[in-house]
Amino acid sequence: MNYNTAAFTAAYGTSEQLPPSEHPEVAFAGRSNVGKSSLLNKLFNRKALAKVSSVPGKTSTINFFSVENVDFVDLPGYGFAKVAKSEKARWSELIEGYFNQERRFALVVSLIDIRHPATDLDIGMVEFLSEAGLPFVIALTKADKLSNMQRSKQVAALRKQLRLPKGQTIIPCSAEKGIGIDELRKFIEEACR
Repeated sequence: MNYNTAAFTAAYGTSEQLPPSEHPEVAFAGRSNVGKSSLLNKLFNRKALAKVSSVPGKTSTINFFSVENVDFVDLPGYGFAKVAKSEKARWSELIEGYFNQERRFALVVSLIDIRHPATDLDIGMVEFLSEAGLPFVIALTKADKLSNMQRSKQVAALRKQLRLPKGQTIIPCSAEKGIGIDELRKFIEEACR
C-alpha cells in the first residue's frame, strides 16, 4: 500500500450523512489528545493532512482519507475536550452511529496513551470492540516518552487492565520518532487483504 498517495476525501457532521461503505475501512478511535491526527499524518508520511491542534478535541467530524482502495476513518476523540455537553453528545452519536452501520470494517485502531492507565472510556471502547466482534489493534501512542523498560511494563499493565487475551496485538507507537509505524502499517495491510 502506498501511503504517500493518501488524500482527504470528506468530513461528516452526523452519522446519517455517511455514504454507504464501498471500500475496506480502517477506523481510528481514541480519547481527545491521544494523538490520532499526528499518528495518521505519520502513517501517511505527511505533516498536516489530518489536522493537528494543540487544543484537544478539534476533530469534531468523521474524516475520511483514502489510500488506494482503503478508507481511513478518523473518528472524533472521546472524553476530555472542553466543549459544550450538546457537542459531546453529537460526537458520541457520530461514533456510535458509525459503528452501528453496516460498513466494511477491516480494522479499528484503538489509541491509548502509553504513559497513563486506560481511562474508563478507553476500557469501554475496547470492551465494545471485543463484544461486537470487530477486528482491532491497540496502538499505544507517545511511546517515545518512555524508556524501553518502562514501555514493556506499561504494555503488560495495560494488557492486564484491559483484560486482553494473549493474542491481542498491542503496538507501542510514536508519531514523533516513528516507533511502531512500520508494524502498524503491516498490520493494516494484512487486515485489508
